[in-house]
Amino acid sequence: MFEATLDFAKAQDQQDELRDFRARFYFPQHEGRDVYYFCGNSLGLQPRGVAEALMREVEHWRRYGVEGHFEGEMPWFHYHKFLQEQSAAIVGAQPDEVVVMNTLTTNLHLMMVSFYRPSGKRYKVLMEAGAFPSDQYAVESQVRWHGYQPDDAIVEVAPRPGEETLRTEDIVEAIERHGDELALVLFGGVNYYTGQFFDLEAITAAAHRVGAHAGFDLAHAAGNVLLRLHDWNVDFAVWCSYKYLNSGPGGPSGVFVHERWADRPDLPRFAGWWGHDESVRFLMQKGFRPMRGAAGWQLSNAQVFAMAPHKVSLDIFVEAGMERLRAKSVRLTGYLEWLIHRLNEEQDRFRIITPAEPQARGCQLSITTGHMGRKLYEYLIANGVVCDWREPNVVRVAPVPLYNSFEDVWHLARLLGAFSS
Repeated sequence: MFEATLDFAKAQDQQDELRDFRARFYFPQHEGRDVYYFCGNSLGLQPRGVAEALMREVEHWRRYGVEGHFEGEMPWFHYHKFLQEQSAAIVGAQPDEVVVMNTLTTNLHLMMVSFYRPSGKRYKVLMEAGAFPSDQYAVESQVRWHGYQPDDAIVEVAPRPGEETLRTEDIVEAIERHGDELALVLFGGVNYYTGQFFDLEAITAAAHRVGAHAGFDLAHAAGNVLLRLHDWNVDFAVWCSYKYLNSGPGGPSGVFVHERWADRPDLPRFAGWWGHDESVRFLMQKGFRPMRGAAGWQLSNAQVFAMAPHKVSLDIFVEAGMERLRAKSVRLTGYLEWLIHRLNEEQDRFRIITPAEPQARGCQLSITTGHMGRKLYEYLIANGVVCDWREPNVVRVAPVPLYNSFEDVWHLARLLGAFSS
């Protein structure tokens, strides 16, 4: 299936139908050559075309002034709509189920306003132990806002002793055990530390069986794994755009709200002008009337200078196609895993804590090396590999199918093999 030679890696790249997309991204430099960039799980590379897109909006502003909201090729009044179909394709949604607005944790709070509605004995939130800190802080503050103590109102599901990742049956069992107390089940799509891709369909079904809502933070999942949010009946989801979606630091966030909530103006929410029915928005009248679908959760007008780079990247994703990207990702990450296991045949030095099953992970592999983890990270950085370190003991590497090659993976394995602990 795989071979540990540079010629094999180059041959795989020649056969790769997505190989030309690599040239559409800018790579940082190390000693006169492109770095080996494996950090798309933290910040994606800049697509070519971003500067042009930004200058197009600067020119739009210069030329039209305030009338830019209604004039030109992409009037700002409708700007969020220019990102809808692409975003829907990436997360498996209908166009009116998604909207791009704000940033990730802001949107998580907005969604919890609507979908975390504690009442009586049903007031708890179930989430993964070791969730990304921002999610933990958001949930802590939300339960406190409603008058509860986090130690009581937050239920965390942890891996079994001696295991690094969660079993789906343990998540479902915890949901069922706390069923009549749960108001919300909130999970990451892909755990930032281990790289585990959770079974979102099973988690959603279990939550709904006990009468709870199901929501997901897809920061590490959107643009990385295949998602079917509409078909899985997920209530809501949020994601950022600066990781796998390559839309720049602090890039705008995406929101999914299932269509069954599309015509529910009675659903509690924090309202803003831009979420008001656009056909009467400029009448400036009292009485909030939300737009249909996810757009009804908007607060303010579009962040055009942030959304313009996002549109460049989204258009690339639509051109490449998530099915093709995922197929390459499975093979690319599988090749890295195979090379690491081969290195371990000589000396058992690298332990991968990410699940081995392709359906339970995305691009990322999380590697530990005992007490030498930090030294390994610093060694890789010094040799032109861009990856990242997460406390207490993980080096994260993510071969991204849009711009990483099999040759990149081969060189990463070569450097791992040369690492002296």
